[in-house]
Formats: sequence, C-alpha cells, structure tokens
Amino acid sequence: MTEAVAGEVGVTVNGEKRRIPDGWSLADLLASLELDARTVVVERNGTILRDRSSFASVGLVADDSL
Repeated sequence: MTEAVAGEVGVTVNGEKRRIPDGWSLADLLASLELDARTVVVERNGTILRDRSSFASVGLVADDSL
C-alpha cells in the first residue's frame, strides 16, 4: 500500500487499494465512486451488507476490504 497520509486510511475496493479520508462512511465512498447504493451489492470484509439504509452509518476503517 502507498505511504500513510495524515487524515486518510487505506481500504481495498474491488481488489484495488485506495486512500480515503478518515471518517468516511460507506455512503461517502459510494457517492465518490458515483455508485447508487440501491443498485450495488456491498461486501465488507467477507460479509454482505443487506441493510442499505445503514450505509451512511457504516464507518470505514483502515484495511477494510469492499
């Protein structure tokens, strides 16, 4: 992974390593990727997230795999 930057965390999205702002929610990430939460299936660290209404409260942390 690339060098750590203050205020950012590293996550993996579809096998690609990315840096995102610390404190981002899953909804923030989907919006930045221009993806509609109603039309995607999200798996976080091996678990499918079924409650789409909770995406705004799902905080992403370093080393999450999506």
